[in-house]
Amino acid sequence: MDDEDCERRRMECLDEMSNLEKQFTDLKDQLYKERLSQVDAKLQEVIAGKAPEYLEPLATLQENMQIRTKVAGIYRELCLESVKNKYECEIQASRQHCESEKLLLYDTVQSELEEKIRRLEEDRHSIDITSELWNDELQSRKKRKDPFSPDKKKPVVVSGPYIVYMLQDLDILEDWTTIRKAMATLGPHRVKTEQSKAWLTLGIYYTLLLWKYQLQGRKYEKYNFQCKYAPVKLEKHLHSARSEEGRLYYDGEWYIRGQTICIDKKDECPTSAIITTINHDEVWFKRPDGSKSKLYISQLQKGKYSIKHS
Repeated sequence: MDDEDCERRRMECLDEMSNLEKQFTDLKDQLYKERLSQVDAKLQEVIAGKAPEYLEPLATLQENMQIRTKVAGIYRELCLESVKNKYECEIQASRQHCESEKLLLYDTVQSELEEKIRRLEEDRHSIDITSELWNDELQSRKKRKDPFSPDKKKPVVVSGPYIVYMLQDLDILEDWTTIRKAMATLGPHRVKTEQSKAWLTLGIYYTLLLWKYQLQGRKYEKYNFQCKYAPVKLEKHLHSARSEEGRLYYDGEWYIRGQTICIDKKDECPTSAIITTINHDEVWFKRPDGSKSKLYISQLQKGKYSIKHS
């Protein structure tokens, strides 16, 4: 084969190769257009909601949505019912706490008033001073002096202590009452010492008082000053109750913080509670509903409340 044949053969191969490349390019463009048309058609079906590839997952999602919506509705109803129950419990606990505080306040005020009445009764029985001094002072004030009266009293020459002479009758009565009250409020362990001091004070004061009336030329026999020592009567408690170092002692048993007790009151049902704090004169406890109340040790001593281990 010579050079011309080779060149001719090469040119034929090149022409054939170019034809093949052209055919491949045309086929590739045609395949691209067909695939593009198929994708556009599928997209139109999806937009129209007719494609099976879209409808099957959509049905599954809608079913899951319905199930979750139903569960959320049930959970919402349960939450609303729980909140409503908590609200009613809080209202009931607040009312019970208010009633308990009202009862405690009533008992406290009642005990304070009874204590004041008892002290007033003791003062009334222990202080024995006649009211003639008071009446004499009032009568002397009511008397009017006649400015045209020729009688004039001579000035009194003071030979005793001037401070006693300057005392008014009301001041004397007030001092005497104060001394008597101080004697009446003495405890039994200070009777001998304090009583002797009080009697010495009364003796000195009574001597100065007589001196004053002698200087003024008045009769002092009509003023009946009597002193009878009347010690304070100790109130007897029905039960033994006290607090020591954060513990409560009641009728032979000890109670500490955190223990469960049963509280009993007259004409009421017993209730259980947990001790939270023990102070010097009161005990705080927590009820099962969460409300807190306090109980005075004096109420345990008087028998208004009673407790026991639960």
